[in-house]
Amino acid sequence: MLSTTNLRSTRALTYRFQPALLTPCAASPCSTASRPTKTPRSPAHSAPRPSVLHKPSVRIPSRASARLASTSASAAAAVPSSSNNNPSSASEQPLTWNRFLALRKTRRRISLVSSILSAGGCTAVGAMVLMQRDLDSIGAQTLGLDPMIVLGLSTMGFAAVGWLVGPFFGNAVFNLVYRNVRGQIDAKERAFYARIKKYRVDPTSSSMANPVPDYYGEKIGSVADYRRWLKDQRAFNLKRGRMI
Repeated sequence: MLSTTNLRSTRALTYRFQPALLTPCAASPCSTASRPTKTPRSPAHSAPRPSVLHKPSVRIPSRASARLASTSASAAAAVPSSSNNNPSSASEQPLTWNRFLALRKTRRRISLVSSILSAGGCTAVGAMVLMQRDLDSIGAQTLGLDPMIVLGLSTMGFAAVGWLVGPFFGNAVFNLVYRNVRGQIDAKERAFYARIKKYRVDPTSSSMANPVPDYYGEKIGSVADYRRWLKDQRAFNLKRGRMI
């Protein structure tokens, strides 16, 4: 009886705990002896994967920003053009005919003023020298004239010398003031006198009733005056043809 109960209890334990559960887990993957060692990853493999590529965000400019950009671009383009134009305008501008004729008249006036001043100065200096050195009496004795006549003629001679020397000083002053356009003035001067020579009349056919109209073109002070001068030359030729 006792042996029967022991056998039943042994069978019950055998059914309850199976052999696979009671054996040691040597071949099991959970054993530390058979577990493979982990190999360290290289830096190239350990680098984090790049995330999903993002497209660059495109910002649509507003009307105000576009207007500001266009204004700044136009201003930047205008600055070099103005800086390039300034040196060309400051250095040398083309001399027009009206400007040249006006400068020619100015030069003539400066020469006239310098001639007057030079004549007055030479007359005063000559009269003082004649009076101090008593040259009038010496001239009167030599020429047999009155000393006052000798003094007057000598004074007129000094005045004439001063009048002739005056334009040299006047031209020097004019060239000094307008030295920037002196080359252009010389070129215009040659072209102007070439036209005067070409279109002026023959003075040999002049008369008291038909005088030569401004033979050297000294009264020409503008382009309008030059056209009037041409009309006067044609009128002279027409009048000469009628008289012939």
